[in-house]
Amino acid sequence: MGKTIVEKIFQAHTSEKVKPDKIVEARVDLAFANDITAPLAIEDFKKMGAKRLFDPEKVALIPDHFTPNKDIKSAEQAKLMKEFAREQGVKHYFEVGRGGIEHVLLHEEGLTLPGDIIIGADSHSCTYGALGCFSTGVGSTDLAAAWALGKLWFKIPRTIKLIYNGKLKKWVGGKDIILFTIGQIGVDGARYRAMEFSGEIIRDLPMDDRFTICNMAIEAGGKCGIIEPDDKTVEYLEGRAKRKYKIFKSDPDAEYEKVYEWNLSDLEPQVALPHSPANVKSVGEISRVKIDQVVIGSCTNGRLRDLAIAAEILKDKKVHPDVRLIIIPGTQKVYMEALKSGYIEIFIESGAVVSTPTCGPCLGGHMGVLAKGEVCVSTTNRNFIGRMGHKESKVYLASPAVAAASAIAGEIVHPEEVMKS
Repeated sequence: MGKTIVEKIFQAHTSEKVKPDKIVEARVDLAFANDITAPLAIEDFKKMGAKRLFDPEKVALIPDHFTPNKDIKSAEQAKLMKEFAREQGVKHYFEVGRGGIEHVLLHEEGLTLPGDIIIGADSHSCTYGALGCFSTGVGSTDLAAAWALGKLWFKIPRTIKLIYNGKLKKWVGGKDIILFTIGQIGVDGARYRAMEFSGEIIRDLPMDDRFTICNMAIEAGGKCGIIEPDDKTVEYLEGRAKRKYKIFKSDPDAEYEKVYEWNLSDLEPQVALPHSPANVKSVGEISRVKIDQVVIGSCTNGRLRDLAIAAEILKDKKVHPDVRLIIIPGTQKVYMEALKSGYIEIFIESGAVVSTPTCGPCLGGHMGVLAKGEVCVSTTNRNFIGRMGHKESKVYLASPAVAAASAIAGEIVHPEEVMKS
């Protein structure tokens, strides 16, 4: 019996024989944290008596959740992380103004590569599987152990294969695919499973959309999301990769726990209604929902292609007078490219506010917290009760296209509705 891509990656990182459900000790290629999770990991690192990181080149620290610092407590956490980075000689520390949201930044910087094992103290660390690596979120204690030892215990996940056929309609992209998938299999449909995304639609997708899909594997309970590297992957990494990498692909006779196959040629833009990423409907199935806020950004949809789509819809139009539109480029580089491309001017002229890169509103942190009874359309990844603010607020998850169109209409609509006007 052949092996899946995930099993092959683990076999290259351990001396033990790899098979599903077995616990192995495997080497780690990158271990990172943010301003919320790093302070906890630093505390545990010191408690266990560790003095030095196993390899400062394989550690990254990114202030992005409550940054720019929103209060004294967040400032203290960011300071602690910065001092630890300086003390340990961490090269990949990205200060505010020189970095961005971790799950947009690290692959942009060429630090996450095919064939890697990557861990991050953040649940959306599954994003990097879009490059053909095993990438997953861990707790701060596990991260501290990896910082000290350069390796960690893993239970080899069984793999679910998801095959997408057909050709996508205009305004339908990676966010719609993953929302559709979660709607089909549920928030626990891939619990502790590797989700291997494949098929002609995946091969046709640009890298930004692939990152979006893998980013939300965790919303289906997935241990990781992964896409086999192809020519687009290699092209993306040219001039970007900081070191050599190895490409793995699943064997034709690899064993999968389940195989799902869909033709998405007729798929319409998808929306996840409150209060679950699995509560998914096509935008046309939703009754007119008046909204107060729209957020376009986050580690799910804060990349340049996302902003380009939003700009295409917002150009020469105005945000509805009852709506506030917050747009957050994922990194400083994305911000700069959006500026050069004229997107920022389009956003500001439409009546939007453009923020420095931050996770802020996604977790109800700052830069867009919701009041009681307010309704938000967001390109983020979670819409649980109280996720973005008051427990009586509501969050609808959607693509940048639906979000931008809804900001103009003042209610949730299909992009075509505002493009006709």
